[in-house]
Amino acid sequence: MGAAPPLLAVRGVVKSFPGVRALDGVDLEVAPGEVHCVLGQNGAGKSTLIKVLSAAHRPDEGEIRWLGEPVRPASPSAALRLGIATVYQELDLVPWLSVAENIFLGHERHRFGFTKVAESRARARALLARLGHPEIRPAAAVGTLPAASQQLVSMARALAHDARLLVLDEPTAALAGEEVDNLFRIVGELTAAGVAVVYISHRLDELRRVGHRVTVLKDGRTVASGLDVRTTPTAELVTLMTGRRLDAMPGAPGKPGTSEVLRVDGLARRGEFDRVGFSVHAGEVLGIAGLVGSGRSELLETIAGARKPDAGAVSVDGKAVRPGSVRAAVRAGIGLAPEERKSQGLLLDLPIAHNVTLASLGRYAKLGFTDRARELRDARDTLRRLDLRPADPRRLARTLSGGNQQKAMLARWLVRGCRVLLLDEPTRGVDVGARAELYRLIRELAATGVAIVLVSSEIPEVLGLADRVLVLGGGTAGRVLADRPSGELTEAAVLDVIFEGSAA
Repeated sequence: MGAAPPLLAVRGVVKSFPGVRALDGVDLEVAPGEVHCVLGQNGAGKSTLIKVLSAAHRPDEGEIRWLGEPVRPASPSAALRLGIATVYQELDLVPWLSVAENIFLGHERHRFGFTKVAESRARARALLARLGHPEIRPAAAVGTLPAASQQLVSMARALAHDARLLVLDEPTAALAGEEVDNLFRIVGELTAAGVAVVYISHRLDELRRVGHRVTVLKDGRTVASGLDVRTTPTAELVTLMTGRRLDAMPGAPGKPGTSEVLRVDGLARRGEFDRVGFSVHAGEVLGIAGLVGSGRSELLETIAGARKPDAGAVSVDGKAVRPGSVRAAVRAGIGLAPEERKSQGLLLDLPIAHNVTLASLGRYAKLGFTDRARELRDARDTLRRLDLRPADPRRLARTLSGGNQQKAMLARWLVRGCRVLLLDEPTRGVDVGARAELYRLIRELAATGVAIVLVSSEIPEVLGLADRVLVLGGGTAGRVLADRPSGELTEAAVLDVIFEGSAA
């Protein structure tokens, strides 16, 4: 790098919002041609930093330097003109416009007042080919494309601006294995051409594959910067992120009780899962493994009453639960934390307190009025128990990070006092520090006698958390391929069972 100034230098940046100081002194330097990773727990300030870099937010204090000169772009379009392009995790595309129209939105080429449609589509086709996906049609409406293709369109838009710095926010969240490899190829080609990349992800294995240096944020501050992401030990990074040492897994499973809490007999839904049966005892964690499409999520939703089975029965503590009724399942003591917590689990524009007490509203109603003081008190006490930050039950659920939103879902069922807790992908989108905390909470809940059924796409997570593992798969509808103690299984053994069952 020599004596040349960094491409981007962030010095002491502060950004506050009502009631929260999101950035409290962030420092960051990015050199041309490097992949600089940003790591931190959910709520550490990563999202706010992205918006400051893209000029969606203006910093309250500090400075940003571009090639050694102070800059203060007034808008995202000004940041683009400077050479900073951002690909957000929540893509900012216009679904009813075409691929080409999205790529060149705001800088269309015109002639005699008309957009040069053929030229735009040809340029879009070239950009998509460069990204390894020439099959995406420039004339297609973006809203008709799968999430992975939409992300590629967003990247093509960034490349169309000849960006010198590309900010990627959780870029692999919607990508499968081959698509991830293709993304890393693209990043390698860009950096070889001198483009710098700020890469934000909670997946350490990804950062080590693609990154050069890493900056760690905690509580809105830079706690370390310029570390070699490939050689810095994971334990050191986790300690920097959390301020304490955390084990990745909670240790050996506990000792479940002998009383059966949940029983599922011959449960079936046409085309989703077939004749599934199992039982879960007090304090037991049953892990469910299987490929996408094996009926894992549909099974949990059926047990929770959100779907009606074609056959079979569910019982809690020996009492049958009326099928296809969420109310009956909740009354029986069943709670579900769904995979899509934002769209299926939380009311994002209501306070955290209302979300936490949602399954227990009758407890706070008296003569047609709600006892708000008691509701706030119970919510606050539960949030503190789960170490949700900030533990202010009056904040909107939308303001919480992914890990804290998951804690709010757990808080709902703690307040309710459920007997059975169904967890569907509980750590999806959650950083390594918050993930370790969720592992601890799951084990603590099991220790109180709650029967837990956990679905995860990450087989090591299932094996590390569960006392027993149920493997689903095979045919057009998922069926039980194996039901074994977790100690008798390895990741390879689970995959063998899945693929043998699929071939049968």
